[in-house]
Amino acid sequence: MGINIMVSTMLAISAGPGLAQGTTMLFLKSTSSSKAPGIYEVDIAAKPPGKTFGVFLATNPDQPPGDLLAQLKALGYENTYSSGYTHKDGGKVLDLHFQKDGTDLFKGWKTDECTANLAALDNLFTPLGITLAPRVMSLAEAYA
Repeated sequence: MGINIMVSTMLAISAGPGLAQGTTMLFLKSTSSSKAPGIYEVDIAAKPPGKTFGVFLATNPDQPPGDLLAQLKALGYENTYSSGYTHKDGGKVLDLHFQKDGTDLFKGWKTDECTANLAALDNLFTPLGITLAPRVMSLAEAYA
């Protein structure tokens, strides 16, 4: 499937006041380079126990990855969060979060859905040169 475990230069941190509970924001070291046109960072993460993954993107609002966003929608992912900010290095960032409902309890993914959805995400991001490293959030991060 091509999904590798790796240490990312991006950290997910709990959102500050005014954001929904459990919302995470991508913490970027810099906006001077991108992983693909319009994409600064990608995080594929799940709340424990880790079967239903969300897609967290830090994008360039001046160069949005329109094709990728349309393909995520075609795969059944819905945009659940969108917030823009100016990075400390002066670059503009649009944080986008996506989730896809499953057929398990509380709209979670069953094991076969998890396998299929992660493979579909891998097929979407690999041609862009982005290697995914799905991870399970810590309890503190997931429920902050």
